[in-house]
Amino acid sequence: MVRRLVTEHRLESVAITGTGTAGRVTRDDLRSLVEESSLLKLPQDDRLVLNRIQLQTGANLLGSLQVAPHAFIAMEVDFELVDRARRAKKLSYLPFVARAVVDAVAAYPHVNASVGDGELLAHHDVHLGIAIDLDHQGLIVPVVRAAQDKRLVALAKEIADLAARARAKRLSPDDVAGGTFTITNPGPSGTTISAPIINQPQVAILSTDGVKRRPVVVELDGGGEAIVVHAVGMLGLSFDHRAVDGAYASAFLARVRDIIETRPWDVEL
Repeated sequence: MVRRLVTEHRLESVAITGTGTAGRVTRDDLRSLVEESSLLKLPQDDRLVLNRIQLQTGANLLGSLQVAPHAFIAMEVDFELVDRARRAKKLSYLPFVARAVVDAVAAYPHVNASVGDGELLAHHDVHLGIAIDLDHQGLIVPVVRAAQDKRLVALAKEIADLAARARAKRLSPDDVAGGTFTITNPGPSGTTISAPIINQPQVAILSTDGVKRRPVVVELDGGGEAIVVHAVGMLGLSFDHRAVDGAYASAFLARVRDIIETRPWDVEL
């Protein structure tokens, strides 16, 4: 038993003074040594200095929580048509979601807005912010300008370009300024549902979570139902309750869902 404990705690090279008969090492001796070693390790915790981006992001998001009454909704989305189209072109789900968002904004413009002094400023252009992870060293949100004028392929190319330049630290100040709506994309990590914090002075932010293949019930053309395996994921929307209420936000998110589920994406590609 003592030999096994010595091996488990990697104490083979440690000189252990035994208190047992004839100086034998007992379990109590090992327990005391392990506890003493653990105490010695406590002051050795790593101290990691937060970088400028992490500090600024934290301050901005804390300010957002203090200013905006956050509310959150989520909807399940069938990505099967997107999945079939994107595989042929080796695209991620993100540009398809972005395309659906900018089209849905046309019907629900109040989610593409800023809250001012007692007023809501609804923006005509959708300057779409895309949250980019900088290798776990913070987040940055470059902006696709006038995203409502870009089709799927153009959105995919610009998002990829912004992400590459963000990680290479080649973004200009103009690249990250003036966003009117933001998408954050934790989905590649396999998240189930995410509730992001609004990027002020915007009034809404959409999260795209992990897409997985699983059984769903679909309606058949001739009537009836069937169980099939489709690509399914969640979309979440955090919104400023001063700007829109739950019914408006839900209608917008439902429009995004319907576009994703029904548009013939292969035609647009």
